[in-house]
Amino acid sequence: MIFWKLFYTFIKIGIFNFGGGYAMIALIQNEVVEKNAWLTAKEFTDVVATSQITPGPIGINVATYSGYTAVINAGYDPFFGILGAMLASFSVILLPFILLLITCKYINKYKSNPIVITILNILKLVVVGLIAVAAVLLVNKETFGSFNDSVIQFFISIALFTVAFFASIKYKANPILLVVTSGIVGFIIYYCII
Repeated sequence: MIFWKLFYTFIKIGIFNFGGGYAMIALIQNEVVEKNAWLTAKEFTDVVATSQITPGPIGINVATYSGYTAVINAGYDPFFGILGAMLASFSVILLPFILLLITCKYINKYKSNPIVITILNILKLVVVGLIAVAAVLLVNKETFGSFNDSVIQFFISIALFTVAFFASIKYKANPILLVVTSGIVGFIIYYCII
């Protein structure tokens, strides 16, 4: 049954995730697209994009939308899709919440322990790797287009990405302004010019 698999999948993602929502994206993508085939790569890219523009933590938003879409794609009614969304959201935060409660009790007592410091330093490196994997996963045909399908679309996508990337890194441009500007420029290029 899809609901039991959703619960198991997202509780597993929640327990093995370190580093927040962006680090969680790679784990969710592996489970819902690769292993279980609940979503296509395009649907998952759309889920991530929608999760980024909606309020709340991106990891939980991705879990919510993935749960909903997985249940709908399995042929259930939209009401059950809402239940799938709630189940995925609940599952992904349940065990981390419990672990956080337990950890908070002891972290202040042992925060200067060399073993704890080493573990936390290793986890920082793991988080950087998971976020990098999530970024690489989003560099796909659904996001940038394909060189074989449309050379113009591919190069325009790369150019928009490059300009937005350097504007955010070098000039510390406002991310909201970058998203809005990129959306307007992309709309004008793709729907009015091409």
